[in-house]
Amino acid sequence: MDKTVDLDAFSSLVERPDDSARRAAEERWQEAGRPRGGLGKLEELGSWLSSVQGRSPVRPVSAPKVLLFAADHGVATLGVSRLPAQGGTAARVRAVLDGSAPVARLAARYGAGLRVVDVAVDADPADFPDEVVAHRIRRGSGRIDVEDALTPEETVRAFRAGMAVADEEADSGTDLVLLGDLGVGSTTVAAVLVGALCGTDAAAVCGRGSGIDDRVWMVKCATIRDSLRRARPVLGDQLALLGATGGADFAAITGFLLQAAVRRLPVVLDGVVSSACALVAQRIAFRAPEWWRAGQSSGEPAQAKAYDRLTLTPLQDQEVTMGEGVGAVLALPLLQAAGDALAEEAPRPFVPSAPKEQPKLPSAADLLRRL
Repeated sequence: MDKTVDLDAFSSLVERPDDSARRAAEERWQEAGRPRGGLGKLEELGSWLSSVQGRSPVRPVSAPKVLLFAADHGVATLGVSRLPAQGGTAARVRAVLDGSAPVARLAARYGAGLRVVDVAVDADPADFPDEVVAHRIRRGSGRIDVEDALTPEETVRAFRAGMAVADEEADSGTDLVLLGDLGVGSTTVAAVLVGALCGTDAAAVCGRGSGIDDRVWMVKCATIRDSLRRARPVLGDQLALLGATGGADFAAITGFLLQAAVRRLPVVLDGVVSSACALVAQRIAFRAPEWWRAGQSSGEPAQAKAYDRLTLTPLQDQEVTMGEGVGAVLALPLLQAAGDALAEEAPRPFVPSAPKEQPKLPSAADLLRRL
């Protein structure tokens, strides 16, 4: 395995969120004479925001970004999903880009930016905008039950692509990432990684994914079983594990999560794919999970096992199973509410005025400088 990525460095580079800021936020709430626990879970979320921001009072979430990593997987050709193996992922990417996908509408509703990163969609790169394919590694991946998903070199490139995306988002002013994925067959791959890292058998991590019936579930379970046999010999090398039984999106998301923690950029996880990558990242840097929150419970058994190992409690359980970052976006209003309720100053009330008397609105750059 090419060791151009020093995984050991992440253990020292990833620091814990600022505990003094968290305590200050909690003390400030008590000193204000408000009832302890009066805002329930919002108080805990507000304290977490203070710790990851390194400041108290907390700064309201002002620049959230929905980030979706997209890739195809060779195991999809086995029929482990209700979605079409050929062209299914590309169609989902187009729906997000044209604004018709649920996640695009929700992001617009809650004022979040939206970005798609194509790392291995099995489609002509000319089909998507240049900024979407800027970090592409390859078209699709190998069938992990019989072959490696990626070569060692591709694994490193994908991992570093995820790191680069984290740097881009941190440098652009994003203050909260809502992390999701787009890919047919991805829940099968996620189940393999979680099963391998948690030491469980295929049946314990095989979920219904896209809504498969019993017959397809058995095909999926057998695929996970065969893939686990290939995963276990490389459990000691996380890059080798991602290359053997992961994929370009899994390697990229893992790299993203670790570098985001280094850059002190908080992340809300979505479905079983992001939770599986978080589990791999935890093996590399044990402090990293403190920078993440679990947006929702999807009902996938592999996700539940991953969150149990990560000691993360989902913020919601709306039974959303489609992935695409929808569950993470649904948690955004809670985090926005926590930031707003515990901020230093209440927002000024709206006072309508005649159009000619309205002051010139500040630019986005001006607003970011004020924050």
